[in-house]
Amino acid sequence: MHSRSPASTGRPRSATADAAILAATRQALVDLGWSKLTLGDVATRAGVAKTTLYRRWPGKNELVVDAVAELFDELELPDGGSLAADIEGVVLQLAAILARPEAKSGLMAVVAEATRDDALRERIRASVVDRQKRLVLEGRCRAQERGELPAEPDTESASRTVDLIFDMVAGAVVHRTLVSAEPADEEWVRGFTRVLLQGLSG
Repeated sequence: MHSRSPASTGRPRSATADAAILAATRQALVDLGWSKLTLGDVATRAGVAKTTLYRRWPGKNELVVDAVAELFDELELPDGGSLAADIEGVVLQLAAILARPEAKSGLMAVVAEATRDDALRERIRASVVDRQKRLVLEGRCRAQERGELPAEPDTESASRTVDLIFDMVAGAVVHRTLVSAEPADEEWVRGFTRVLLQGLSG
């Protein structure tokens, strides 16, 4: 599990306590919803002292971002033998995570809060967006090795490509599942992948 909260100069972090707190946060999101979730309730559910929780997370926004971010760390890029199959596999995984009640309520809540909180927006970018770009990097590298994609001429161009691909995939799936509230099933994923790779005229 990746460490997300700021470094502490106090006692060593407990991975067990961190895992319990993040799991309790996700369950509280399901049971109580964003508005009723409190750090005190999370501490009780996790079986830790409030001071333990506050040493790790300064507030509810940061805690929920990290609890949701841990869900996305479950994503893995399958090797389906082709770029299209790889994309379909990871998109189906992403849709399954977004269908989970704790992901729905947590992600929508922190994104809404981030519209008026620059620090929170940066935390979402660092904890979720930047970390999951690893999937695009891995997939692009694999496709280039297969000869399915050309190599970019320079690192700046490569970085722009990674950002664009991530935005297209994540934006489409989040909109489909959380905004439109429609299923991102296998048929939708195949159609999306076809358009992504071939364009509207493909």
